[in-house]
Amino acid sequence: MEQAQISKVRASVHRQRGNRVKIQLDRGRNKVDIQEGVIQGAYPSVFTVLVDDEREENPPQLLSFSYTDIITKDIRMKLC
Repeated sequence: MEQAQISKVRASVHRQRGNRVKIQLDRGRNKVDIQEGVIQGAYPSVFTVLVDDEREENPPQLLSFSYTDIITKDIRMKLC
């Protein structure tokens, strides 16, 4: 993986901080989770997304992902 690719992804995520995104998580063996949340923070190695489920029984979750997750397509993000 090139450092230039990671820098581009990091800059893109940093610009979208505070925006609502839809995240598709590839869990392996044809299992995919789709969640919506807000990008909370962008740090040198990871970024965080606050996922607030519409259902009352699930409390908000703060998920963290690395920028390489986007490059390797372990997760896919799309602005809502």
